[in-house]
Amino acid sequence: MSHSTAETLRFPPVSGLTIRGEFDGGPMSTDIGPLLLREVDRQVGLTERLTQAIEDHRHPSYVDHPLRDLLAQRIYQIACGYEDANDATTLRHDPLFQLSLERDPLAEGVTLASAPTFSRLENSVSNQDLYRIASAFVEGFIASYATPPELIVLDLDHAEDRTHGQQELSVYNGHYGSHCYLPLFVFEGLSGKFITAVLRPGKRPTGVENASIIKRILKRLREHWPETHMVLRGDSHFANPELMALARTDPLLDFVSGVAGNQVLSPLAEPALARAWALHQLGCTNAERTGNPLPSHTRVYDELDYAAQSWPRPFRVILKAEIMSQGENPRFVVTSLEQPTPESVYRTLYCARGQDENYIKYLKQDLHSDRTSDHRFRANTLRLYFACGAYVLHHALRTETLRHTELAKAQPTTVIQKLFKLAVRVIRYKDRLKLQLPSACPVQALLKRVTEILYQLPKPAWNTS
Repeated sequence: MSHSTAETLRFPPVSGLTIRGEFDGGPMSTDIGPLLLREVDRQVGLTERLTQAIEDHRHPSYVDHPLRDLLAQRIYQIACGYEDANDATTLRHDPLFQLSLERDPLAEGVTLASAPTFSRLENSVSNQDLYRIASAFVEGFIASYATPPELIVLDLDHAEDRTHGQQELSVYNGHYGSHCYLPLFVFEGLSGKFITAVLRPGKRPTGVENASIIKRILKRLREHWPETHMVLRGDSHFANPELMALARTDPLLDFVSGVAGNQVLSPLAEPALARAWALHQLGCTNAERTGNPLPSHTRVYDELDYAAQSWPRPFRVILKAEIMSQGENPRFVVTSLEQPTPESVYRTLYCARGQDENYIKYLKQDLHSDRTSDHRFRANTLRLYFACGAYVLHHALRTETLRHTELAKAQPTTVIQKLFKLAVRVIRYKDRLKLQLPSACPVQALLKRVTEILYQLPKPAWNTS
């Protein structure tokens, strides 16, 4: 079945031979990624859970594309680098995307959903649907552990999602200097697993809002893991009394958050800064004597006795007193943890939250979670969740199937370029379909390893209730 066009590609001649290109290759694809993603999806049960979360109001007599197929198609396309829903109008004829949805790509009249179908889907979801989707991601995170973990770290962070038009609930944010949304992302900091996300207006969140969202997540987690030690980790947006009070209600819940310096807290750092200056000057003197480079910085860690007026009680405040060539650079962290040393709290626990920004970068830059250009807020929320679903599949593929390979720590774009983007021709025989791949494929061994792992894994019996 051919979907050729009249387009002709012209290239400069080589060795006296004219070179022309035609889009008449028939059942060919530029992506083997959808088949890999399908097998990962079967293992983690992502699209099955999301399907159960959405109430489908369509009349069965007029349904050409089941809801699960719509979710899988959109998420697989984003995970393969096609973030624009308009791409679906062309990719609906792609044989590998059709195979990933268990359609016969060579059967007459077989097509997937087009862009208008996804537009209707995005604008049909309710607030209740979106709440259940957010909860479904949490349930998927819980199911990713065979046994309850001893410790998890909930990394909390907001990220700018710029708006460019008349999107609902778009608000000007003075910190970012733009009209935007400000979604909240929650990852597990030790593993990089996605927990859930909430699309929200661009204004700075209040402590009540943060606490209400986190309280719902913790309730779900505690139902399954009553003995797991959990740590909330975030920047100064999360150093508010509501989250502190929430941590006090659970003996196995702690927090560590950045704190901005103020007219009360900053003077308390002066003694530690003085010690840091003395050490820095000594280091510079010793370097000059021995002819070595001057130290770029000197750090002293300490803890302070401090409580803001809004805090429910005094908490341990960690100070990093740093001296650099540009001057002083004090930083503060508040925590309910009592055992770790000040340096361990700051360097080992708090600074590790920087990895959370990489996870958000994967979502925004690689999987385009900020493609929220629809007028309606609910439609944009579903678009965000499509990208989050693509992140879940990429993370599972990378950390499980690609473990101990060159792509074990690769970001999604690298996996897409090196593994997914591969020309494939589909050929039918009497009893099977054959996928013809390039003979000069640089990832033959890797692809063989990945497909064998996925082929031999049994399909889990997921409980999506």
